[in-house]
Amino acid sequence: MILGDALLELPNLESESFDLIIADPPYNLGKDYGKSRGIQRFDDYMIFSRNWLKEAYRLLKPQGTIYVFMGFRFIAYVFRILERELGMFFNSWIVWHYTQGIGRTKGFSARHDDILMFTKSREYVFNLDDVRVPQKYFRERNNMRGANPGDVWEFSHVHYCNENRQNHPTQKPEGLVERMVLASSDVGGAVLDPFSGSGTTLRVCQQLKRFCTGIELNPTYVELSYERLKHEFNGFDSVDPRMKRVPLDLRKESIRHAYLENHKQWFLNNHKDHIKEFEKSVKEVYPNRERNNDPLKLL
Repeated sequence: MILGDALLELPNLESESFDLIIADPPYNLGKDYGKSRGIQRFDDYMIFSRNWLKEAYRLLKPQGTIYVFMGFRFIAYVFRILERELGMFFNSWIVWHYTQGIGRTKGFSARHDDILMFTKSREYVFNLDDVRVPQKYFRERNNMRGANPGDVWEFSHVHYCNENRQNHPTQKPEGLVERMVLASSDVGGAVLDPFSGSGTTLRVCQQLKRFCTGIELNPTYVELSYERLKHEFNGFDSVDPRMKRVPLDLRKESIRHAYLENHKQWFLNNHKDHIKEFEKSVKEVYPNRERNNDPLKLL
């Protein structure tokens, strides 16, 4: 953890020293971050964005990746900086969908955030097997290790009743960051979060055996992050609902048993608190068929 302003601290870090950067900068929407309300004039915010993104580019290794959370008002400008000014390679525009948010009486309530994924070169780390989601059906032609999760991700907010909820206005779900870390870095890799806030990226990297550097302006959040890193780990605080999906058409008992055991390792390894719920779903989809002596009756 580095206590300080990212614009002042990033230049002190060694060039090409990070495999992955996960950045959740202020969206310039007036959120209260303790030290400031995170709002600037348009031109000033663009200068701020351009300066930290230039440093991020310098700090990424040649095969590195950056994920940038950004609000809709500025995301197009950030996209242009990354692609046109820095010459980075666009990979994905990820939509983080959540089911609860602030209601509106005029206009449609926001139910998503946007995340840009860019790479420094055409050669980059992407560990697809580590982020696959369960298939809907068992088919011989399907890869039962799972499917690509796609670019629409569903993770619930970290609600105030969640024991892992920190006193921070824009805390991101651990499961969301877990997917980025697993996909775009290897064990032992170096990850940077230049606006570390409540310490989510550090907590995820701690559990996934990556080295992480976080920069945070507010000393209160730094202390909260240190305390968070001391807590016992019982699973990340959020999970893609598809990870608990039980594939249909697993007719052969031997194949079904082997798959279901693998499922826990493949998809719930960092979410052991959801295994009981998954096992309950298995019993609902595949009840004991021995009583009716019908090997094809599944439901």
